[in-house]
Amino acid sequence: MTAKADAVIIGGGVHGCSIAYHLAKKGWKNVILLEKGTLACGATGRSVAGIRHQFGTEINIRLAKESVKRMERLEEELDYPESIELMQNGYLMLSYSAEELELFRCNRDLQKSLDPDNQTEILTPEQAADLVPGLNLEGLYGASFNRQDGHASPFHVTQAYADAAKRLGVDIRTGVEVTDIKKDGSHVTGVVTGKGEEISAPVVIAAAGAYTKPLGEMLGLEIPVIPERHQVAVTEPLEMFLGIMVISFAHGAYFKQTPHGSLLLGVGDPEREVKDFNERSSWQFLYDVFEKTTFHLPALREANVIRQWAGLYDMTPDSQGILGKTEVEGFYINTGWSGHGFQLAPAVGQVMAEIVSGEKPFIDVSCMHLERFERGELIPEPACV
Repeated sequence: MTAKADAVIIGGGVHGCSIAYHLAKKGWKNVILLEKGTLACGATGRSVAGIRHQFGTEINIRLAKESVKRMERLEEELDYPESIELMQNGYLMLSYSAEELELFRCNRDLQKSLDPDNQTEILTPEQAADLVPGLNLEGLYGASFNRQDGHASPFHVTQAYADAAKRLGVDIRTGVEVTDIKKDGSHVTGVVTGKGEEISAPVVIAAAGAYTKPLGEMLGLEIPVIPERHQVAVTEPLEMFLGIMVISFAHGAYFKQTPHGSLLLGVGDPEREVKDFNERSSWQFLYDVFEKTTFHLPALREANVIRQWAGLYDMTPDSQGILGKTEVEGFYINTGWSGHGFQLAPAVGQVMAEIVSGEKPFIDVSCMHLERFERGELIPEPACV
């Protein structure tokens, strides 16, 4: 069986659904999105879904500013009847050395140079403690804080984009895995699914997180993305006391409280975490996450864990995304977000739609090209955990 499409999108996370919506909004009539599981079942749904302005590279600051602005009006823009559970009470980044605090100051200065309205500020330890009741001040040098940052529901955001895309004519198919990508010479010609269907298309967009690497291999492309397991623990619901997202880069720890009271606790440990497609939770993580979280919030020693999960970061050598064309004409990639992909999806979806449509992107993402790794043109993102 052979079908035809103007474009095939591989990946039903927030990026794939955002791209689908923005393509359809531009007038693309025959777009098919393929997801091997359910929508948001991969990295999107397994994230803690933070959104922030506080990055350390110009490209991420520009993408973040636009994406946060769109998150604020997403329900209206997409005519979504539910709440995306956006909470903008702030994002607190804790510093445990003079060098790290100076980096935060440099990041703040860059953010403000690109956006005079940026609200990032540097706080004393005592000011940080005013925001987080019970915060342990041992070893704390200060913090970076932006009150416009926060978090949202990754499931609702993804579903909002998917529903809007469907209304514009996008064919979204779940439970359909891409098993091969076809090309004729140097031009992509379509995909083959696990259901035995061939879909002919002159454009194929891979937005499958860490799984984009094996998709590229089907076309002989080397995409420098490594899957890295990250895990999250969930506590029982507690009385609301933490309205902000908290990160400690020095400890690799982060935590937030959800609208219904549970805390989501995460630890990034790149030296010890497995680098393969392993989404199984570990006992070691439970020990690590509570050792680090209770250092910051000693009162949580009495909290009960009710569940945990694991997901995959799609890591690149510079912790930056890869966007745009490849040497195979018609094959585009959107991958490598290294843990901060959810929050940038609103802006990136439009950028990708513009690139695929042959237009000049409204944000210049030319620095995020695939060839930068061979050329040594890396753009390291310092604010990544």
